[in-house]
Amino acid sequence: MNKISEINKLIDEAEYVLIGAGSGLSTASGIEYFGKRFEDNFADFIKKYNFTDMYTSSFYDFDTEEEKWAYWAKHIYVNDTGMGATELYKKLFDIVKSKNYFVITTNVDDQFYKSGFDKNKIFATQGSYRYIQCSNACHNKLYDAKDLVSKMLQNIHDCKIPSELVPVCPACGETMDVNIRKDAYFVEDEHWYKQDERYGEFLDTTKDKHVVLLELGVGFNTPGIIRIPFEQMIYKNSNWKLVRINKDNSSTFLDINDRSILIEDDIKKVLNEL
Repeated sequence: MNKISEINKLIDEAEYVLIGAGSGLSTASGIEYFGKRFEDNFADFIKKYNFTDMYTSSFYDFDTEEEKWAYWAKHIYVNDTGMGATELYKKLFDIVKSKNYFVITTNVDDQFYKSGFDKNKIFATQGSYRYIQCSNACHNKLYDAKDLVSKMLQNIHDCKIPSELVPVCPACGETMDVNIRKDAYFVEDEHWYKQDERYGEFLDTTKDKHVVLLELGVGFNTPGIIRIPFEQMIYKNSNWKLVRINKDNSSTFLDINDRSILIEDDIKKVLNEL
């Protein structure tokens, strides 16, 4: 039996499926932060700031809020608010939609929400491009920035937006920031805590069940969120199986190979074969 057949059999027989998704899944779906996609959308910013890709440019320390939000409006639109569900995420939903599933992801592009997954079964630990927060985290409320981003995009000149479009916190008057985990001021709102609780409940409920952990595109940027915990779960639960699909580095830290299917290949290719 080849690995694809083994995975199909595991998922068919599983009582529960836990999906752990990292940036490699979104990259495989076409949401690339480099190359032609980056160059086509950020030509002015590349020329002005010598940016090389969307990942490193997202850490750039802009001189003004007008410059910062001109860039981020583009980044948010290109990777989230301006795009629908990708075919790969829709394919993944088709694979698990009839199962009892839960998703934990470090991705911030909202693809799971867009692809039909139940919002109550998604724990997006690192936030979302679509929402903004107080940069000082003075309160734990998030604000949908989709309409604001659209206005910003219509008013970008010389890689800047007008000052009147720079968002400020309605509570303290400080500037706003994108709700992604990049510093100590990341806001975890009521929904974040509720999903954290639901994730814990899912793990408690499934302790003695047949569970498949489907890990997709998870690297070593934040291994303590998905990669290492998934291996620990497999090690402790004899009825659980790990399916790890990654373009590279699919090896495990723990001795769990007898309960793991490890594939180093293009995620899109593998999921389309399932």
